[in-house]
Amino acid sequence: MSKRTAYSRSELGHPSPKRAKKVDEDPPYGKLVSALESQSEQKDVTKVVHWFRGKDLRMQDNTALHHASDLAQSSNVPLICVYIYWPSEESWHGTSPARVDFMIEGIKILHKELKAQNIPLVFLNADKREDYVSVFEKFVQEHDVSHVFANYEYEVDELRRDIKFVNDMSDKVHVQIFHDQTVVEPGTMTTGAGKPMKVFTPYHRAWLSLIKSEPELLDTHPAPKANPQSFTKNLKPLFDTAAPKPSKDKLFASDEDKKRIRKMWPPGNAAAAKRMKSFLSQIEDYAATRSNPAKNSTSRLSAYFAAGMYSPREALSELRKYNKGSADFSEGSAEKGVYAWVREIVFRELYRQTTMCTPHTVMNLPQNLKFDFVEWEDDEEGWEKWYKGTTGEPFIDAGMRQLNTEAYMHNRLRMNVSSYLYCNLLLDYRRGERYFAETLIDWDLSNNTQGWEPGYTVFNPVSQAERNDPDGDYIRKWVPELKDVKGKAIFAPYARLSKEEFEKLGYPKPHVDWKETKARAMERFKRDMKDAEI
Repeated sequence: MSKRTAYSRSELGHPSPKRAKKVDEDPPYGKLVSALESQSEQKDVTKVVHWFRGKDLRMQDNTALHHASDLAQSSNVPLICVYIYWPSEESWHGTSPARVDFMIEGIKILHKELKAQNIPLVFLNADKREDYVSVFEKFVQEHDVSHVFANYEYEVDELRRDIKFVNDMSDKVHVQIFHDQTVVEPGTMTTGAGKPMKVFTPYHRAWLSLIKSEPELLDTHPAPKANPQSFTKNLKPLFDTAAPKPSKDKLFASDEDKKRIRKMWPPGNAAAAKRMKSFLSQIEDYAATRSNPAKNSTSRLSAYFAAGMYSPREALSELRKYNKGSADFSEGSAEKGVYAWVREIVFRELYRQTTMCTPHTVMNLPQNLKFDFVEWEDDEEGWEKWYKGTTGEPFIDAGMRQLNTEAYMHNRLRMNVSSYLYCNLLLDYRRGERYFAETLIDWDLSNNTQGWEPGYTVFNPVSQAERNDPDGDYIRKWVPELKDVKGKAIFAPYARLSKEEFEKLGYPKPHVDWKETKARAMERFKRDMKDAEI
């Protein structure tokens, strides 16, 4: 797949840490809640619209869609669904061709499912960022819509978009927005001081306790009821809008790439449910094998969660059935595999709480703002070797080659390749974060930004490979130059083979010395962050 290797200031730019702190002190989420609470009441129900976003592309267990359907049914008025495609948004975020294609193909499935229920899914286009809200406002007014339902998106720009729409339409349309991306509402998991939790371990403990005591949080919503057949005549033009097409910068580099990715990642809720069922058949081994990328024992549901084609409630409801009907997923009560997988879901939940409560984390700034003062290197040769998978570190190269082929990377490798980029190459972590966005099919702004959060942990790719890929199978699969290397030499061929043996491989020697560059990174971080003023 084609890759971008240079980034402009606008793509990696960000506000100052002082400005970021001000945004955190008065986050846009609170302003949206206030705007919703200040709306005029709309007693007459004429038409009801559910506004799909890029994170709830499913008919099943969709909170806002469920409530929209209930109102339409009880008021005997049409339910209409709308999706606004905004190509420049995907370019702005750097969304990969794989993810854009996955979303569009999923939307087509959703369109057919809704049509079978006599519910139109209308596709609108917004060419520019400033057109997005006005395009929707125009549609709502032209079609005499009285109520709009949607699910929360927690990123800064998305919240500001919703604030504008609610304020603009407050005297014409009643808007309701629901929490749907998570099982536990973001911002409600707090410390003893009443502040939103930021540390995973206490959050995880509290989350498990809450789900155990309130298992109804895992209950799913039914799909929307069909519009009466009699409504379809007046709605007929709304069924015929064309599904969005990817912009030129979001096309696959080749038909071969498109066929390969589509085969690996079939879109839609049904495909996700099938994948969940398959995962449950092997979950008992998950805890023991999840860090071994060669075992491929993860659920591979991340792309479906990211696009909202499958909800965490649906997944955990299935897991509850497997867990003998119990919502107690704690370490002492559930199987090791169940406990370990739920733990990963909880990370996702915390990331959304952090995005909502600490909004600067999605503004190209690290959660620890002092890292913004680090002086990064300008090693373009190292950058190119990193993204191509030719650094001379087999575990790192295997991970990057998997990413470039599958639009996906095992989580153990995500931690390793990010550490190598910003610690050993001392390159700005935001470049790697952006590259992930432009390549991954499961890219998610909250997960991606917080997964790339810089820190002082420096992963050793050799010891990591020895521990997590003990037989070298993952390396041999993705770095074929090393497929015939025997024993532990596979993990560090330059250091463990003779000069003659190594040169025959056609594999590069390490671009940097891991030990030396680790020391350099630690010294640089301490030096630049010591007197940082925020």
